[in-house]
Amino acid sequence: MCFSPTASFTTAGLTAVVGFVSLSRVNDPREIPLAATPLLFALQQALEGLLWIDLPLAPAGSLSTGLTLLFLFFAEVFWPIYAPTAALLVEPSKGRRRLMLLCLAAGVGIGAHFLWWILAHPHGAVILNGHIVYAAEYRFSGPIALAYLAATGLPLVLSSHRIVVALGAVILVGSAVAYVSYWEALVSVWCFFAAGASVLILGHFEWSRGRSHIARA
Repeated sequence: MCFSPTASFTTAGLTAVVGFVSLSRVNDPREIPLAATPLLFALQQALEGLLWIDLPLAPAGSLSTGLTLLFLFFAEVFWPIYAPTAALLVEPSKGRRRLMLLCLAAGVGIGAHFLWWILAHPHGAVILNGHIVYAAEYRFSGPIALAYLAATGLPLVLSSHRIVVALGAVILVGSAVAYVSYWEALVSVWCFFAAGASVLILGHFEWSRGRSHIARA
């Protein structure tokens, strides 16, 4: 199948490289969260790669349980708060920042909801049909799904930076594909698509760097 430990570790390695290069292009401390996004996706994909290896050996073991908890925390609690924060920090437009603040408020709310869900319910993971399915994964209702997308993808689409908008569009399309085609493994597949899309962040910093060089000339 297309998703495997090889896919997870390869994606982790590539996005880690992208993250380190993006951080080397930072000119303003406010850009650090956006530049570090590929590194965080790399960490998340590495966690899932380890799950691919450990689940067949000890599906109910402490390592699998811990990796599952960390992955779910990243996917369902961390990103809805971090994504709008990263977009907000690099946004120069006051009007767009106000809209992003609304997305951040939604992200804090949905992140808190998912944190409660993860802590209050048993969690585990299984390999099913070539994907990792998280047993504690919340079954997204319509409002919950919209709030999650408003927090993770909409702030990027609202950005005045064109490549960041492209990143947001890819993430939203990837979310729709994952929702329709990989429902049982929605969180895992969405995060895989988002990690791959994060290479666009390097494009943003390269373009910004080139524009600043032209301005100085």
